[in-house]
Amino acid sequence: MTKPTTVHQIKAFIEKYTTVSNDDWTIIRASFTQRVFDKNQLILEEGKICRHFYFLENGLLRFFYNIDGEDITKTFTIAPYCFTSRISFREQAASKESIQALENTIVWQTDFQQYQKLAKMECWQIFIRKIINEVQDFTEAHFMEMKVMTAEERYKKLIDIYPDDILSKIPLKHLSSFLGIAPQSLSRIRKNIP
Repeated sequence: MTKPTTVHQIKAFIEKYTTVSNDDWTIIRASFTQRVFDKNQLILEEGKICRHFYFLENGLLRFFYNIDGEDITKTFTIAPYCFTSRISFREQAASKESIQALENTIVWQTDFQQYQKLAKMECWQIFIRKIINEVQDFTEAHFMEMKVMTAEERYKKLIDIYPDDILSKIPLKHLSSFLGIAPQSLSRIRKNIP
């Protein structure tokens, strides 16, 4: 018996949010192709148009802005999850952010034209609506934490969200940028946490 292809991870992921019929899955499956990115490779570069919607099968991503020559980390994404540069992809316009693979990464991607066909399917509409709400909730919570929590409290929360093996793969400068503190401050915080 042959081993099932890993594309079935997409189906399992979508089914956490909505029901997918066999007919719907046939269409979804045919819309995605696999792609591999090397560690530190840019999946999307600021100023370029995001041409794809992705499912992250394996790997770790960093979303960041370049402001006055300085990288500002917006967020990280761990597998399994979906991602794109939402405004750039939706509008097919130049992206204001970059997306980088922080380790060797496997994704499944669908282009804008295929995505438009998926968007007509009820199960896909439900899935995307729930994903967007989930991401917005996370973003709003992070914004609030930046306003009301200390740097140490934010770091402790990060430890609760991301497993140790994931955090260890994120360079200190990116982690401190995400938390809004200097790398030296993060080093001190880490030393004080047992």
